[in-house]
Amino acid sequence: MRVSTANSYDNTVSLLARRQAELAQMQENLATGKRVLKPSDDPVAATLSETAQNRLSRTQSDLRSLETARTSLQQAESGLAESGELIQKVRELLVSAGNATFGPSEREDIARQLEGLREQLIGVANLKDNAGRTLFGGLGGAATPFVDLYSASGNGVQFEGQRGQAAAGNTSLPQTLDGNAIWMRVPEGNGSFTLSLDPSNTGGVSTSVGEVTNPGALTGADYRIDFADVAGVMQYTVTNLITAASNPMPGQTGVPYTSGMTIAFDGQSLQMSGPPAAGDRINLVPAGRTDIFSVVQDAVSALRYTGANDSAHRTQELARTMTELDAGHDRVLLARGRAGEWLNRADSLDTLLEDRSVDLKTEQSRLEDLDLVKGISDFQTQQLGLEAALKSYAQVQRLSLFQMIN
Repeated sequence: MRVSTANSYDNTVSLLARRQAELAQMQENLATGKRVLKPSDDPVAATLSETAQNRLSRTQSDLRSLETARTSLQQAESGLAESGELIQKVRELLVSAGNATFGPSEREDIARQLEGLREQLIGVANLKDNAGRTLFGGLGGAATPFVDLYSASGNGVQFEGQRGQAAAGNTSLPQTLDGNAIWMRVPEGNGSFTLSLDPSNTGGVSTSVGEVTNPGALTGADYRIDFADVAGVMQYTVTNLITAASNPMPGQTGVPYTSGMTIAFDGQSLQMSGPPAAGDRINLVPAGRTDIFSVVQDAVSALRYTGANDSAHRTQELARTMTELDAGHDRVLLARGRAGEWLNRADSLDTLLEDRSVDLKTEQSRLEDLDLVKGISDFQTQQLGLEAALKSYAQVQRLSLFQMIN
């Protein structure tokens, strides 16, 4: 079978064009540093590379979210530290307010300082982060979560946010804290029960904050301690207002009173001091919850209290507010410790996500990138082969019968 010269030339030109296209492709790979520029170059590698790219995008998104949460937590931790310092200043003022030599002017000066610290506490509770989100608004719901309604007709500070906070995830942390749990859930009294003097008292009796001696014996009932003068002897009687109705408790009826004595009943005890007057009363009720702002305001009200038993009332109320203030401070310290733990976790998560990003970038590079040493070698080999083919084709193309005749 004969092959025509024209057909041979056409095949050679087609082969040279294909080799030149391959050389151009190799040159493009060298210029970009990529082995896979389109899915058709290597379908398997392209698919795996796209998967790695998607995972890398999610990881980088998690890193940005983590950095935002870390910034918010740092600002929240700083706010909690400031809150703790303010509460400590309040405590120092309450200690100084117990000075028996202070008169109305000194007590009024302390009351004004306490009001200023209370306002600062509210300001801390309403702090916002760099993005304008409240740091202690819980799950959100209010631009100003703590609203001060204290007035003649108001009822103190109210929490207008949503209680609770977002849970920490495997790669995320909450960006806001539950301010309601930090400042609005302070145990009243000693945490189990609260002692207070009846407003009608005229004597000077007061009590300690009391303590629980046997938790299993607590009844959760309301009690009243009444004082009476019987034949010149001051006596007290304890009445359980729920289970005993108006009947005095056995063993706590008509007991002679002496200042500084400690009494115990139904798993709880308290110390009574000062001279009572006939008809005076002490009330004991199960502890509820109050807020740190009301605690400070109660101390202010106690310092400004005027009445027949103002000294005993101040002693009683300042002792109670001091105990509640310490309980509130403990909750702030607990929240600050939790924020610190989350910041430590943020550092660990940051390291984990950064390492994951490096691994994904390495995997993507292994799938897509070109081995430059091998690529340059292949390019030079291809270039040399193309040049040789072009030269040989040029020599063959000049061959003809007329050249042989001549």
